[in-house]
Amino acid sequence: MTTFTVEKISCGGCVKHVTKAVQSVDAGANVVVDLATGKVDVTPAPADTAAIVKAITDAGYPARLGG
Repeated sequence: MTTFTVEKISCGGCVKHVTKAVQSVDAGANVVVDLATGKVDVTPAPADTAAIVKAITDAGYPARLGG
């Protein structure tokens, strides 16, 4: 599992957008979003974390690796 910190996520729609962004890079990823903390867990650990960060950020949610 890899954890990302994502800003500006506050609703179910945000969760869908972030999940879609992650899965655009890793189609088989299981994505769990915690709205209260802004943490996004991706399982299994993605091979290219930079691509995940870029995809989430490009979707409008500034992201960084780590929790």
